[in-house]
Amino acid sequence: MIIESNIAGSFCQMLLPARKIVIVGHHNPDGDCIGSLTGMRAWMESFYKGKEAVEVSMVVPNHIPYYLMFMDGADSVVIYSDNPDRAISLLKEADTIICMDLNDLARTEEMADIIRKSPARKIMVDHHPYPEKFADLVVSTTEVSSASELAWWLVSEASHQTGTVIPKECMASLYTGMMTDTNNFCNSVFSSTFLMASQIAEAGIDREKIQMEIMNSFSEERMRLMGLMLMEKMKVYPDLKAAVLVLDQETKDKYNYRDGDSEGFVNLPLKIKNVEISALFTQGNGYIKVSLRSKGAVSVNRLCRLFFNGGGHERAAGGRLYDKPIEEVADYFERSLRLFLGGFSA
Repeated sequence: MIIESNIAGSFCQMLLPARKIVIVGHHNPDGDCIGSLTGMRAWMESFYKGKEAVEVSMVVPNHIPYYLMFMDGADSVVIYSDNPDRAISLLKEADTIICMDLNDLARTEEMADIIRKSPARKIMVDHHPYPEKFADLVVSTTEVSSASELAWWLVSEASHQTGTVIPKECMASLYTGMMTDTNNFCNSVFSSTFLMASQIAEAGIDREKIQMEIMNSFSEERMRLMGLMLMEKMKVYPDLKAAVLVLDQETKDKYNYRDGDSEGFVNLPLKIKNVEISALFTQGNGYIKVSLRSKGAVSVNRLCRLFFNGGGHERAAGGRLYDKPIEEVADYFERSLRLFLGGFSA
């Protein structure tokens, strides 16, 4: 059983007295983040139906990728970078804060201190290793594909205990989050993941629509950018069984880059037979975003923690580089990887 009955029971007990709930996601929200946020919000609408009015809000630090906006409720998420006063007000007034798909408050950026100091009840629902100890209730395991899958098993057990109907909008959002975080059932898939997909499919959600929105709704410019990245911006290191992609600001501007346009790029070099480690460096505002993936035994989580100011899962991790020119990151990646594979440890 993914979620023990006592955990689901504690979850429901914490929700019963709640009147102002804020569901929080991480910086650079991806499909799992937005899927778990909107899925949990949809379930709560059913949980509180017929009870005293409860306000459920959603907040993320920065913009949501455009291709995720089809999910029910995504357009009502408060973006801190666009409306910090509104986001801060919601967090300060909240009596319950639920952190989805994040194991460390630092991933909420400027909101971290507000959340940490808040007297509100705090719940964490997450699948990353090494969760920070800030929540009153921690629902956390790495033995699931995604936060959305973990949320599915949580609301399933909670619904069983309380008689709550799980709305199809909840199912669709959680399915989307799971599908995107597994790269369409390619990575971090467990037997429970297929069971979740089967249960949701039996409920009759429109999986074809979700596939179309996620996999086949990109702009022409994004597709041309992907071709350029593979043709001109990818460097392969055969002896390291690794490859790196570098996306600089000039290229982003040329192709009218929007948040989310590089989603999935880091996985592309792994399609090469002898490439087992892939890195994507994306130039941002004041830092370089780092995305690492592997398909072998190499822990990109450890690699990221040691050299790229981040972390994540064994085969999927992310971080940031500061004060390093974009022109130097490929060489830095090569040097770091050689040290790492040679047995370097801090």
